[in-house]
Amino acid sequence: MNRIKEVLEEKGIKQTWLAEKLGKSYNMVNGYVQNRQQPRLEILNEIANILDIDIKDLIVSNKS
Repeated sequence: MNRIKEVLEEKGIKQTWLAEKLGKSYNMVNGYVQNRQQPRLEILNEIANILDIDIKDLIVSNKS
């Protein structure tokens, strides 16, 4: 699971803007945001850089 949706909402950023910055389609980014698919680590790192946050802030731990 990832926290892309929460971070976008916290920062007031639209999925369309992120898709444009990533050079990906809206549908691809929406899949990441809705956790229907997980981005590769390289893409997750690129998203973190675009959003100016640590990559760890985009990841939800599976550990309790």
